[in-house]
Amino acid sequence: MKVVITAFVTLDGVSQGPGSSTEDTSDGFGRGGWFVPHLDQAFVQRAVDWLGLADGLLFGRRTYTSFARDWPAVTDPDDPFAERMNSLPKYVVSNTLEAGSWAPTTVLRGDPATAVREVKARPGRELQIHGSARLGNALLSAGVVDAVRLVVTPTVLGAGRLQFPHPVSATGLRLIEHEATPSGLVLLEYDVIGEAAVDDYDGVTNLAS
Repeated sequence: MKVVITAFVTLDGVSQGPGSSTEDTSDGFGRGGWFVPHLDQAFVQRAVDWLGLADGLLFGRRTYTSFARDWPAVTDPDDPFAERMNSLPKYVVSNTLEAGSWAPTTVLRGDPATAVREVKARPGRELQIHGSARLGNALLSAGVVDAVRLVVTPTVLGAGRLQFPHPVSATGLRLIEHEATPSGLVLLEYDVIGEAAVDDYDGVTNLAS
């Protein structure tokens, strides 16, 4: 399977608390819910398409605990995500969680990169990381992630936890798809291609050569 990160971010890179003011108030964050005003049908359809590619969902413990609390309660047959989210195999990376409460769940113990590589080696399409920025960054640094999908809102918060905080290993990405929705969301899909390429830049002289 391919390991794919899907993340909602602001223009200044914040990923904390996109869904509501109470979703994640850790470290005193009080600006949650910034994603909701920009939801539109074009994004919903693309998100449905992405979720349709998943053969498994991968979480860190904190995100898993929140999702396992909320998603089983979504039973509306018209909800475009609920049936798929609730039925897909779930994997949670944790050395403290005894067992999963959101069936079917497998708890992955030990080193995250090693444990996820074992799941990744199984047949299937995508093993998708939703939320779980810390886990996603650890796996990106370890070279386990194959693709990154970012949904960027036209918002600058000036506070909150970043999707890609330092330190994280320099990583090269190649843009393979891009789309803007009517509400101003920018959907970007990248393949991970290895270590980031860097070079010296000496200004106009270099550009003109």
